[in-house]
Amino acid sequence: MRGAARAAIAAPHLRTDRWWLAPAGTAAGLLAFIVYSTWRAFANTDYYAAPYVSPFYSPCLAENCEPMRSGPNWEIFGSWWGISPAIIILIFPLGFRLTCYYYRKAYYRGFWASPPACAVAEPHRKYTGETRFPLILQNIHRYFFYAALVVAGILTYDTVLAFRDETYAWGHMGLGTLVFLVNIVLIWAYTISCHSCRHIVGGKLKHFSRHPVRYRMWQWAGKLNARHMQLAWASLVSVALADFYVYLVASGAFDDPRFF
Repeated sequence: MRGAARAAIAAPHLRTDRWWLAPAGTAAGLLAFIVYSTWRAFANTDYYAAPYVSPFYSPCLAENCEPMRSGPNWEIFGSWWGISPAIIILIFPLGFRLTCYYYRKAYYRGFWASPPACAVAEPHRKYTGETRFPLILQNIHRYFFYAALVVAGILTYDTVLAFRDETYAWGHMGLGTLVFLVNIVLIWAYTISCHSCRHIVGGKLKHFSRHPVRYRMWQWAGKLNARHMQLAWASLVSVALADFYVYLVASGAFDDPRFF
């Protein structure tokens, strides 16, 4: 960008708009989520209020989990696990998002200024991309996608359980049920809109005409993929709001309104 082959222009770039607003807003939004999720993950309290369980703590894989009737209590880790059980499970959805193609662009620009914006040179003198450690680990995104499918399935099960009341009786619906429904729809939309999903359903095909089902699925995934950025942010906000709602109900700060 600033080598001998560059045009003789003194300014580092010719953009006159507020190009810095997008990376600054992205950094602020991601930092806010990091701070909130870190607090909630290590809190190890107020994550279950029948019939709702925080998506940060589901499934609960340690013995020190709060007992959840018919809930995702899978005590794979024994009593030796003393810290918050959320640390065990959050690595999978967070790993999926950290290696996501959109989120790479977001935090590369927001935190590392690599590059800070289109037509704006990055301040780094050397660029190696994702060819060296640690960024080469971004290539495991496709494997985190499979883990994300499992997590989304478990959160779907939690949403079904949300159609109970505090006594575990079925056929009830509260405000928390709506919160969980919106969250799981956005979680699935973001997961299915992933580039890896689009490749899995439609990749390595030479003739779409011979695979009409996969072709139709590829079209659907492609339409969602066009909104991958919006779905990434919407699902990030919704999962935090779902956790916060459970926190309010579990801590006694808010009573879950019941519709029926």
